[in-house]
Amino acid sequence: MIKKRILFITGTRADFGKLKPLIKAVQDHPDYDYMIFGTGMHMLSKYGNTIMEIKRAGFDNLFMYVNQMEGESMEIVLANTITGLTRFLHEYHMDLIVIHGDRIEALAGAIVGALRNTLVAHVEGGEVSGTIDDLLRHATSKLSHMHFVASTVAEKRLQQLGENGGSIFRIGSPDVDIMLSDTLPSLPEAKKRYDISFDSYAIAMLHPVTTEIDKQYENATIFADAVLASEQNYILIYPNNDLGSAEIFRAYERLKNQPRIKIFPSLRFEYFLTLLRHTDFIIGNSSAGIHEAPVYGVPTVNIGTRQNNRLQYESIFNVDFDKAAILDTIARAFEKKRFPPCGHYGDGNSAEKFRKVIESEDFWQTSKQKKFRDL
Repeated sequence: MIKKRILFITGTRADFGKLKPLIKAVQDHPDYDYMIFGTGMHMLSKYGNTIMEIKRAGFDNLFMYVNQMEGESMEIVLANTITGLTRFLHEYHMDLIVIHGDRIEALAGAIVGALRNTLVAHVEGGEVSGTIDDLLRHATSKLSHMHFVASTVAEKRLQQLGENGGSIFRIGSPDVDIMLSDTLPSLPEAKKRYDISFDSYAIAMLHPVTTEIDKQYENATIFADAVLASEQNYILIYPNNDLGSAEIFRAYERLKNQPRIKIFPSLRFEYFLTLLRHTDFIIGNSSAGIHEAPVYGVPTVNIGTRQNNRLQYESIFNVDFDKAAILDTIARAFEKKRFPPCGHYGDGNSAEKFRKVIESEDFWQTSKQKKFRDL
């Protein structure tokens, strides 16, 4: 039997955390060969050269591709990724491309797969948010042949987009497999690795909102002012590299050399999860506050519009970019401490469900000619 060849595309620390359990399921399977196309933020030294984390995770079949220089626009990055991926696939035949979420690299993978008649599977489509990510995610779903979704709600949205119900597989969110595993490092191990001496702390993550670029510096300044004024200890992680990140870095200048704030370009995913599990709260506009934090019952201070329309849970406190309002919301979140764990994104066996789906012969017979399904 000829092994099926599966390509996983990853461009960020976040999507690798989602894909990692699925890659592992394929790596250990006798019927499949895998490769990883590592690109995007992984390849930028400013963000910690996180491509090395893929190697440290035990994945040797890695192709590395630099798709951007610092400051290049998103459309140039998209074009570069399409070019690089097309040349890669010209040399290496793949039976399936697996992509995740709403990043430029995922859209590039879906475009190239569709144009080259290569099956594309999209992980965690059908979600909604309040930025350009929404457009990228839905476009990626429409270009993909199969869908591995995190919830019933996402499944229904894809059907509303005209996707065939038989091509949608509800497996939950793969990173929950890692979150609920017994293999995470201990809190003392995580603190030692990153030289964190705080007894208690919060996690801060602010990403650009590309559709509000004219307000980016003002909003980032308000965020930085609130972090300083709150007098909490913070583990602050760099923003992603979308349009507007330079304005966030400019606002963060005032946070440097503050004894209560430890700033990191990136954290290894498992160590980040341990720190998240024990944090007092998470603040900013990262999807980690909407997606991962509720799994642990951790309070989230969600600021601005970036996560509009996402899951609402009792642990999530929404607030606008207003310093006084943010400080008040921090106080309310800090007072609550913990909430019941949220099970919206699955129960931690996504990789097993993924494996069972791809083991089906019908899966590989999926037509590359998509049809719109009317409701």
